[in-house]
Amino acid sequence: MTAPLVSVVTPFHNTRAYLRECIESVLAQGYSNFEYVLVDNASTDGSGAIADEYAQRDHRIRLVKTDSLLPQVPNYNFALSRISAGSVYTKMIQADDKLYPHCLSDMVALAETNPRLGLISAYRLSEAAVECVGLHADQSVVPGKEACRMHLRGQAYLFGSPSTVLYRSDIVRARTPFFREGRFHEDTEAAFEILADHDLGFVHQILTFSRRNADSIMGSARDFFPHILDRLLVTLSYGKDFLEPAEYEACLNATRKEYYFRLAARWVADGFTFKNDPFWDYHRRGLATIGERISKPLLVRHAADMLLRRALSPIDLARDLRAARAGKG
Repeated sequence: MTAPLVSVVTPFHNTRAYLRECIESVLAQGYSNFEYVLVDNASTDGSGAIADEYAQRDHRIRLVKTDSLLPQVPNYNFALSRISAGSVYTKMIQADDKLYPHCLSDMVALAETNPRLGLISAYRLSEAAVECVGLHADQSVVPGKEACRMHLRGQAYLFGSPSTVLYRSDIVRARTPFFREGRFHEDTEAAFEILADHDLGFVHQILTFSRRNADSIMGSARDFFPHILDRLLVTLSYGKDFLEPAEYEACLNATRKEYYFRLAARWVADGFTFKNDPFWDYHRRGLATIGERISKPLLVRHAADMLLRRALSPIDLARDLRAARAGKG
């Protein structure tokens, strides 16, 4: 029996430093029935020449070029629209990340066991940290709605990044565009929307490596509490679809409390001012994508609570402020 065709997709723009390693990781896969779509988004650093070099050497590689420079998410959507009609599964790998050799074989093997699996995930190595943890080792199939509830309740974050997961290609083709544009965590939102009607498969192996590249969009925001902002955004957007009313209210209150506690710590550290810096701009823009804004009353209340709790412990207060400035805590 012929193995299902997998479309591997790498959109790139000026990633010469990492692109060769990314491509080599795809070509080193133990799974051989794949096409590799490389999409050059108007690169000017020689990345296109690297991609063309590999395309000339391996018939599975197809190099596509955009007509002009696209923003990141429209570029991702353009790349996903180039998969072949006969593709059964789609695996995106971002140009500064890489796959481990058994990634495709392990993910496809699990996907083939159950047609209800719309999204396959696994552990990922993010620099030196193992992520996507929280699922019991015996559980490789999770009802989609339960996976979303686990995320909303803060029990597990199983979706990783676009490089972490495998999609069924019929789902990719049915969503136009695949990722919603103008959102902050479009891959998380795509996962929630897919898992409303499909189940999650999970391989208990580290299958991908993600680089925390300071020049990337997510890399530049890694000290801005992106994960708690992500949870607040998806709770407000999807919480009512996956949680019972009382559970939703409790989850939203807990998420808002954690979110505003962290913002308040940063606000205090900044001397009770909204400095015109990337941190506050990041949160303003993120909340605006769902019609929300930073609540000054909530910020004031959580700042007062934090200062009151720490009034008798200056050492703890100093520690919290240092963590806020560093985007930690």
